Parts: sequence; structure tokens; C-alpha cells
Amino acid sequence: MTDEFTALNLHPQLVQAVSALGFTSPTPIQTAVIPLLLAGHDVIGQAQTGTGKTAAFALPILHNLQPNHEQVQSLILAPTRELALQVARAIHEYGRFHDVRVLAVYGGQPYDKQIRRLKRGVDVVVGTPGRLLDLIRQKSLDLSHLTTLVLDEADEMLSMGFIEDIEAILKETPAARQTALFSATLPAEIRQLADRYLRQPQSVAIRHKQMTVATIEQRYYLVNEADKMAALTRLFEMEAVTSTLIFTRTRVSTGELANELTVRGFPAEALNGDLSQDAREQVLNRFRHNQINVLVATDVAARGLDIDNISHVINFDLPRHPEIYVHRVGRTARAGKTGIALTLVTPQEQWHLRRIEGYTKQKITRAILPTIEEIQQKRETQLLERMMVWLRRGRCNREREMVTELVAEGNDAIEIAAAALKLARAEEKQRPIARISEVEELQPRQRERGRRRDDGDRLENGNGRSNGRPRENDRAWENGRGKNNQTREKGMVRFMLNAGKTHGVRPNDVVGTIAYHADIPGRAIGAIRIQEEHTLVDVPEQFGEQVLAKTGQYRIHRRAITIERM
Repeated sequence: MTDEFTALNLHPQLVQAVSALGFTSPTPIQTAVIPLLLAGHDVIGQAQTGTGKTAAFALPILHNLQPNHEQVQSLILAPTRELALQVARAIHEYGRFHDVRVLAVYGGQPYDKQIRRLKRGVDVVVGTPGRLLDLIRQKSLDLSHLTTLVLDEADEMLSMGFIEDIEAILKETPAARQTALFSATLPAEIRQLADRYLRQPQSVAIRHKQMTVATIEQRYYLVNEADKMAALTRLFEMEAVTSTLIFTRTRVSTGELANELTVRGFPAEALNGDLSQDAREQVLNRFRHNQINVLVATDVAARGLDIDNISHVINFDLPRHPEIYVHRVGRTARAGKTGIALTLVTPQEQWHLRRIEGYTKQKITRAILPTIEEIQQKRETQLLERMMVWLRRGRCNREREMVTELVAEGNDAIEIAAAALKLARAEEKQRPIARISEVEELQPRQRERGRRRDDGDRLENGNGRSNGRPRENDRAWENGRGKNNQTREKGMVRFMLNAGKTHGVRPNDVVGTIAYHADIPGRAIGAIRIQEEHTLVDVPEQFGEQVLAKTGQYRIHRRAITIERM
């Protein structure tokens, strides 16, 4: 057993489970938070992803569970299905010797299966706000005997427009419950929520990790969004890749990108919240044992990934927060090894890259993508190197006999060698080198406008609004972002929602419900025009079917919203 975990006064079975999972000592947030929760305090924990906060609240929850209890004792709210599944799996692992009954509930799954589990009895429920609220309203989830409530990644739930749902859930719980709130940032709305629902909370803040690993080589490539796949395959051609972890924004894009890479001759697998625990472990084991060299993951799905031999981390999509960038690239250059972090950046994202550099206090070097000629030269060089290996070994007896026979038939030896090399290069046809369009860099003034617009998008998504009131330029959203309010951008499709100004609809409500239920990036959503009785919203064509597929699940201010394509 681990003495340092034993010193936290946890139940011996929990210490045994932690030890069996390979943890040797608690992280700073675990050291600070676990004693406070065991002592019965409410807690506000400010910590970024990857600090070990799940165990910080999961272990005290398991320590305090009452055996043979018929009602739900603990509830954990999470912003996404991936995180809900991740937390539920972690609690199951920590409680492996504790006989804990844990259930993850989230949208997209049949209600009846979750309801049956709840009827059989569950100790800990982990879920997303929308599905939890639905189960409460159906009288299928009873929280009247709840003893512990955890809000995990509260700022993310704020950004997705869940604050009203969270408050509705909180009102269904006993006033005497213990509450813990965890958030990477603490905007005004989160502080106000804590003031209303936490009792004399103890605050714990873990300082953000800064980039200190000098052995990580950081580079970025400026590309147009449409050319990212072509850019990625060019990098695979030239980089000395042994084990690569690629990050994308969404669960859907992990599978799409893994498939695209495999088709192009670079076998890859996806790691996302749709995988069962067994499937996840099988994928990770193949990655650990070099049976696959490329893993495509979301930030949430990659949590708990502890592999020391990752040579490259690639940001296919630039992360929204500098802290997430730090956590991503820190997965390489472990155990005294060197590592490489590569990032694909669009012209509109350059200002955000500067923010990351300011946060890490390190310069990220701009690099130029390999040309078609350079890749062709590399392929030829590698082929000749393989040829020289076999020439030095001299173990080509049967092949030498075949060449002798061909020469005896009157064929020229050089022509025979050329034909053999042609055959050896046949597989290159499966890896055509896609052309990449020229990048038109934004001028400093354009980048500043992009920064302000992106700040506005984040504000409308809930990140950083100080008072909950629309800003002056909200009209730009409501009227279609300026003069071109009757047209839509190229590559976008338009949808109509059956709610508008008279229903209190705000831009962040639209972004929140579509981004969450359709599982698309909030930033991908285009112009929003809020009329009196309806709302128009533009969405990239690639997400059109996803948006329609979730018809019937969209809600704004607890009102069911219909959405149709125009």
C-alpha cells in the first residue's frame, strides 16, 4: 500500500485500489482536497485538466458511502458524455474493492436502460445536466437522500449554457448536502453559483503548470482549414514518427480523422467516449505495444493516458485554452526522453497562438510544410537505403538466380533492376501527395479583428461574461453580423428554430444547445439572427446532418425547440 495515501485517512480498501492502479503518491489537489471533503467541508477547487481532481472527489465519496443504501447517495455533474463516462469508470476502478454501484447517464442513450438501472439501485450517478434533469422530471431520479454533489468542470458547463439546468438540479437536492465545485477558471457566474449553493466553502487553487520541459521541440504550421489533412499526411511522410498522439476537438472528428489516415496508408485508431472500457483498454494496449503508431483522441478521452514513449503530439485542432495546450504537449518527452509537438494553425488562429506563447513563456517555431519534391526525394532515399541494407547482407540467393535467368533470356541487368525498383515503389501510389493551397496571411489589423470576434464568440458561449447582460454588439449576432444579413457564408447551411426574442432567446442559448446536442464545436456555428418568433442560425455543411439528427433534443430555457433546415 502507498503510505502517502494511507496518511490521508482513507479506507484501507481505497488505498489498496489506488495502489493496484499504480498510483504512488497523491497529487497536490488530492493532498489538499481529500482531507477537506472527509472533514465535511464544501470545497471550491480551481485546477486544470490533468491534475488528478477526479480522484480528489471520488475517493472521499467512496469513503463515505453507506452500504446497502437504497437511494442515490452522490451525484456528479459533468459537461460532456465523454467526461461523464471517464469519471464513472474512474469511480468504478477506485471502488473495485468497495462494491460500489455507479451509473453514467447522458443524452443519446435510451432512457429505459438508464431508468432500469436506477430502479435496481445506484450509489453514485454521474451525468450531463440535460439528461439528469429529464430523469428528475420523469420521477425516475430521486435526489432527496443525496449526501454529496460535485460540479466537475463548472466553467465548461457554463460555456455550454447549462447554468439554468444546474440550478434546477441543485434545487432538487437536500440543503444539507456536501457540495464540491471544480473549475479551471472562476468567472463571475461560477462564483455567484458558489455563493448561492455552497456553505462556507474552502477554496483550493492549484497553480497552472507552465512549460518547463526543454526537451520538447515545438513547431507550428500555418495552413488553411481545408488543407489540414493534406498537411498532416505530409508531416507523416517526413517526421521520424514512432508513436503519435493526435488531438481533435470533437468525438466525431476522431473517428473521421483516424479513418482518413488509415486510407492514406497511415494506420490509426480513435480514442473517444463511445468506446467501452474494454475496447478502450484494447486500443491503448495496441498503442503501448506499437501494434498501432497513431492514436487520435479528444482531450477528455485522453485523460488518464499514461504512456512514456510518445514521440510526437500533434494538435490537429488548436485547443481553446493555453492550459490544455500545455497538458497535451506534456504527454511527450517523458521519462527523460525528447519529444516533438506539432500544431496546425489557420490564419484566423494566429492571435490565439500568441496567447499560448505568452502563457508558456516559450516561442513556438514556425515551420514550412514539406514540398512535393522533398517528399518524393525522401521516399527515394528511403528506398535506396533499404536496397543497400540487402546488398550488404548478401542474402538474396533466390532473387540472384531469378535475375541470372532474366539476363540469360536477353534482358539488360540495369533494366531488370529498374523494373524491380518500380515494383518496390508500387505502394506509393496508395499515398498520393495532395496539393496544398497558398495561405493568405492576415495583416495585424485583421488578426486583431479576429481576436475580438473570437472573444465575442467565447463570451456568447458563456466564457467570461461578467453580468449576464448582452453586450452592445450582440445586435451584430441578432441581425446577422452586420450588413450581409440576408446572405450566408459559403459552405454554410441555414436552420430555423421555433423560438426567438419573445421567448428570451440569446445567442449563447443557441450556441449552447446546438453545440452540445449535435456534438459540434461551438466556434463552428456561424451567424445567428434572432427574430421575434424564430431564430435563424448558420452551420457548416459538414455538420448539417448531425444537427438534424438531434431534432427533438434541443432545449432553450427548459423549452423544447424544433429545428428545421431552410
